[in-house]
Amino acid sequence: MADLSKSIAAIKDSRPPTTDRFTYLTILESHMSPEILPTLNDILQDADLTQEIGWDLIEMLLPLPGCETCLETIARVGNPREVILKVLEALDNIQHEEEEQTDGEEDKPSSTERSGPTQQFITLLGMLAILHRRLKTKYPSRFLGNTLQTVHRAYRPNQEMTAAVINLVHSLTGQRARPPLPTRKSSVNVANPDQNGDASKNAPDPEAEKDGREDPDESALQERLLLSFVTCILEAYVNKNDIAWAQRLLEFYNPTKIVPGRMSAMQAFREDQELLARDAVVGQLAALTSDLGLTEASDTFIKTLVQGPMNNDPLGETDDLSSPEDIALSTGGSISLLAYWIFSSTVFDANHPTPAMHIFPEHFALLEQLLQDDAHAQIRSAPGTIASLVALGLWLEENKLISATGPPAADDEKTKSATAAVAENNNPSGDFMTYHHLLTLVAVYHPSLAVRNAAGSLAGAILHDDPVVDDRLRILEDLLENCMFTNLKACAVTWLREELLAALSSSTSAGSGAGSTPGNNIFATPDALDTVQYAVFPSLGFLKEADQTSLAEYWIANAAFLIQAANFALFLWRGDGRLEHLVPEGMDAAVGERWAEPLLAAAQRYLRDVREGEDGRGEMEVGILAERLERLRGTEGFGGLERKGSREV
Repeated sequence: MADLSKSIAAIKDSRPPTTDRFTYLTILESHMSPEILPTLNDILQDADLTQEIGWDLIEMLLPLPGCETCLETIARVGNPREVILKVLEALDNIQHEEEEQTDGEEDKPSSTERSGPTQQFITLLGMLAILHRRLKTKYPSRFLGNTLQTVHRAYRPNQEMTAAVINLVHSLTGQRARPPLPTRKSSVNVANPDQNGDASKNAPDPEAEKDGREDPDESALQERLLLSFVTCILEAYVNKNDIAWAQRLLEFYNPTKIVPGRMSAMQAFREDQELLARDAVVGQLAALTSDLGLTEASDTFIKTLVQGPMNNDPLGETDDLSSPEDIALSTGGSISLLAYWIFSSTVFDANHPTPAMHIFPEHFALLEQLLQDDAHAQIRSAPGTIASLVALGLWLEENKLISATGPPAADDEKTKSATAAVAENNNPSGDFMTYHHLLTLVAVYHPSLAVRNAAGSLAGAILHDDPVVDDRLRILEDLLENCMFTNLKACAVTWLREELLAALSSSTSAGSGAGSTPGNNIFATPDALDTVQYAVFPSLGFLKEADQTSLAEYWIANAAFLIQAANFALFLWRGDGRLEHLVPEGMDAAVGERWAEPLLAAAQRYLRDVREGEDGRGEMEVGILAERLERLRGTEGFGGLERKGSREV
């Protein structure tokens, strides 16, 4: 207590003019502790003193518990221009310190933990809200642009920092801000001194310009800056916090495919508090964009987004602004906003804008724009943006918005109308192949299994939407012959099966294409299987000479495709007989001899060696494959299996 009394006496008695400014700062630093903060806050009520030294105290105070009251006083009383500069410097320091602390660490703190940098970020944003409202200048956008750039750099997409950003934007929009949203128990609340403090304590701006009037264009510039900022925050948040729009939309469109007894994504986002909080935060960010004037998916908005260029850091180009049109929005944030609009409108019947988009050309152009350089790196660096784009594609495909040639017809006429529209518009067939290729890149490279599955489902649907039947076969042939990813080759086998089944339906079915009939649909003839049979069922005679290690590597690399091919063989030769006329003459015997017999023999040898203690990698998959192949035994005319099966069992 004696030391505390001495410290309090020292900071009281040495105030200027007893000492000069620099000496007093040195004295404050030497006695600084959480215990003296109430006394220091009383001292800082002296506006002249705080305007002289307040900005120098920020770095000194920020690490101390309980510093918020003193920093709020500095924000209300200090010189706003000088204090803003120091606050921005402190934000940059927080960013660098956090990068050093987390560099190389794999474990991330819980989203509900408030680390030192997070609490400091919240405090500093509270100061900025007060400071910017105190500024009296003709061109406040020049200060605001620099502030938003710095906040964006320091921002980390956890719940608390995002809540602080939302508070800041609410404060800076002034009377334009909507009333606070109803609180939810999953919401995160952080201090907002600008809204909850006493604004009557704010000192006038000591450097206020004489007329004190803003330029007439300033309001629109500031609103656009804030809108750009919010789209940047939305992009960052969605890229670090899985919102599962694509997965949930897929479940919504296909409820019968949800695995019984397993929690669906829809259910998880209804019950898990952290996931509820994510939805709430995104909803608040989307509401801010509406407050800031983005209330519709206008033709101009969509055209600007689609035609590019990519804007990953639009706030980095806000130094010399002359009009709101000079300020771009974040590309990823804009895509995420569109995904939020269509998801909420579809699943929750929310009243959000519906974008006037189609697969061709808009969605295709966006995919190309995002993935044209290094698809793997782009997908990994912006997983949320890509997932949002997949969700948007699922919605477009479900509503048969395939080509921009007019609205689709209703109900069962949708597919026929959409595919006919594409054909009438002379949409290049290569667009379907390129677009399909881009989707398969997402299906391979995205870090989320759920998004990979959604992208694969969309790719299959788009394949079947291609109105040119020969192009559909060409895409399948290319995948089966040239794709290095066995999971995609397995998908191609599934899509081939779907095309064969669709060829048996009427000419108005979704898979047959506009105007197709069994007579002009290659999938309704043996030619389709004849074209791809060697890609689906290649010669595997080399497996007879492979040792156990080589076989293990082969199973691991090719299990998904091999099992799917075996399922397809069962479908063709052990099915209900509807497709017998689609199998080329002699294909069963040839496939049995070149593919099934050596594959089964290798699988049986591998499993036998595993039972004797050899390397057992892929044992479960090989067992499934062997079971499928053994079910082909006895199939009439089925090559080597029929001749050798009885001796091998």
